[in-house]
Amino acid sequence: MPVADRPVMEEDEWPGYLDRIAKPRPDHLDYTVSLVEGVARNLDRIDELIASYAEGWTIDRMPVIDRNLARIAVYELLYVPEIDDPVAITEAVELAKQMSTDDSPRFLNGILGRIAEFASR
Repeated sequence: MPVADRPVMEEDEWPGYLDRIAKPRPDHLDYTVSLVEGVARNLDRIDELIASYAEGWTIDRMPVIDRNLARIAVYELLYVPEIDDPVAITEAVELAKQMSTDDSPRFLNGILGRIAEFASR
């Protein structure tokens, strides 16, 4: 199984993992869990969109950080109406500036902008 398709954690492992998080839990934990579960539930469509809009790149060739930031942002663009498109894109770009390559922010901004503009929701 390619790395891009391998789950980090099986679905039945989530409850045990969440129980081990120190209390009080961070305020953003529920949203974080919803992002992870939403991306996992819609991974095929998300990856299909990323692959079709990432000119010259395959999912497996993308840096892991970029691939996963794109997945989260595309999930927010398509399935989280409370998050404005520019916010989802900016968050991914800002995280890429902190955690990925020098070219990653521009790459993510371009691909996510195209997905936001052209992908059906």
